Amino acid sequence: MTLVEHLTELRRRLIISVVAIFVGALVAYILYPQIFRFLADPYVRATHQKKFLALDPLEGFATRLKVSGYGGVVLALPVLLWQFWRFITPGLNKTEKRYAIPFVAASLLLFAIGAVVAYLVLAPGLQFLSHIGGANLQNTYSPNKYLTLFVLMVIVFGIAFEFPVVLVALEAAGVVSSARLRGWRRQAIVGCVAFAAFITPSQDPFSFFGMAVPMYLFYEISILIGRLMGK
Repeated sequence: MTLVEHLTELRRRLIISVVAIFVGALVAYILYPQIFRFLADPYVRATHQKKFLALDPLEGFATRLKVSGYGGVVLALPVLLWQFWRFITPGLNKTEKRYAIPFVAASLLLFAIGAVVAYLVLAPGLQFLSHIGGANLQNTYSPNKYLTLFVLMVIVFGIAFEFPVVLVALEAAGVVSSARLRGWRRQAIVGCVAFAAFITPSQDPFSFFGMAVPMYLFYEISILIGRLMGK
């Protein structure tokens, strides 16, 4: 394909993706009460309050738009990934496709696991944060602030859980070996702890351990996968 043909193909894929996000956002806008109830569940369990504090007359509408936008991306994700895959596959040979499929599938699965872990640790994390300030504080949060923290937690945990994919890719490329990773175990522990302490948005102990412990377990799993690949 020429450069113009590549750009034309890219434009077509982008248009389809934008339409898919718009349709997904429309569905999320209609299902907003159910989606928001699901998103707010950690807040309700942590603070024992069923309502947020709206500090702006437009905050309710802005919250609905934000939830619809995030929901649209999530609902359109299969279409987005398919369009991305269809755009890059013409440039891959059979060997690259054979490697790409398990790596992409593992990346999606690990990101989803990270998002689930973020959802599970958010409630005890919020509970810890609501008590650490003392009994004189009334913990009623703004919906926009809460949604921002929620999305940050999901993204950060999802990216952190891609750690084994990066390690296995480095092993497959011959950059590092499983033997060398075994020799770096102590540094890996320190690195996982430091990374979790630095990048966790809520800075509570539940989120910290919820990220640091799985990351080191993934490190050990990557060593095992590297040994199997070597055999």
